[in-house]
Amino acid sequence: MFEVKEKPKLVERAFLLSVIRREEEREEAESLLEELAELVLNLGIEVCWKTVVRTRKTFPGHILGKGKLEEVLNQVKELNCDVIIFDNEISPGQQRNWEEEAKVLVIDRHEVILDVFAERAQTKEASLQVRLARLEYSLPRLRRAWTHLGRQRGGGVTQRGEGEAQIELDQRMLRDKIASTKREITQVSKRRSTSRKKRQRIPLRTLAIVGYTNAGKSTLLNCMTGSDVLSADKLFATLDPTSRKVRLPSGRTVVLTDTVGFIRKLPHRLVDAFKATLEEALVADLLLHVVDLSNPDFDKQMETTVEVLNELGGGDKETLTVYNKIDLADNAVMKIKAQNLADDCVFISSKTGEGIEGLLGLIEEKLDDGEDALQYLVPHAQYSLVSGLREQGCLLSEEVVEGGVQVKAAPRGKLKHQMKEFHTPSSRS
Repeated sequence: MFEVKEKPKLVERAFLLSVIRREEEREEAESLLEELAELVLNLGIEVCWKTVVRTRKTFPGHILGKGKLEEVLNQVKELNCDVIIFDNEISPGQQRNWEEEAKVLVIDRHEVILDVFAERAQTKEASLQVRLARLEYSLPRLRRAWTHLGRQRGGGVTQRGEGEAQIELDQRMLRDKIASTKREITQVSKRRSTSRKKRQRIPLRTLAIVGYTNAGKSTLLNCMTGSDVLSADKLFATLDPTSRKVRLPSGRTVVLTDTVGFIRKLPHRLVDAFKATLEEALVADLLLHVVDLSNPDFDKQMETTVEVLNELGGGDKETLTVYNKIDLADNAVMKIKAQNLADDCVFISSKTGEGIEGLLGLIEEKLDDGEDALQYLVPHAQYSLVSGLREQGCLLSEEVVEGGVQVKAAPRGKLKHQMKEFHTPSSRS
């Protein structure tokens, strides 16, 4: 019985291939191919060759025409590669056709990212999300797995072969697994939501670190909090969100959360996995968008992060752009370019600590939002307003006293208007 599971590391030598239609796409394709190479290396697979191939038209069966196909196959054979990895998304049929021609494993960027995610997942929810994405990815590819049965014992018009019957059984099995995994994810999500609501009762403002993978987010978290969260020079070193307390220059304490890194050409099936790991970011009061200034494509990486945030529903969040790794970025032109790309930005090195104090000061300014916190005495009967302050992230302190709840807050919008009658003027901070 066919069962979807992580592939054993049987492959050792990879041939990376990107197919483009127009010459002007080459620079972008080469950049993405470099990124794919890093992903593959993270899986412990040697990259023997990587190439961008331009074609004038699309060939449904193999993507490439016969001449280019043979050229690639000869290179794969000469280099003794045991896997061909497309940076393009390939269909199950194209994957099957290539494997028949090349006699080696053929996968695409989508499957590589799934493998990296599976390797990095630590919590139950992250593991479940990756499992679900892998199951959904594998469903249309079952025919490829059972092709040999169809050859051994085929059926006629009225009689199905063993392979076809087995495929149907396995499809049913996979659909059942998909349904059960979704139920598990729902249960875990409910428990996490309950835990988050409990944390929100503590009147602390929240920050979330977002950005492209390997931008230095975990290193920044460690630098600001003195913690020892795993930080490594590899893609997706962090997959699960991690929260720590950090003290601002005024002595005020906030909660800082590290999140999974973004990446270009993110497989659509992993968007939900990102939603699960980024929920903490989507409810934060302020986003710290960390950018690797030493990367030549930092502007494109910024675009990707913004696009994914928009897709996840966090595009309107208050954001401070943090240009990291200035110790590696000596180009003054890049810094000027960076300043033009973001209105609110700061330049730091999370490795050396340069600029961290300035970053903390800017965070405080952002959270204050130009408003003084005021004191309010809220009657017990109106305690729902206190809950509203907490949800809005503007509750600084609360204390049960005679006559109600004494709070210190900087409410915004409609809530600010509702709180006016409970303001105690003599207590302006």
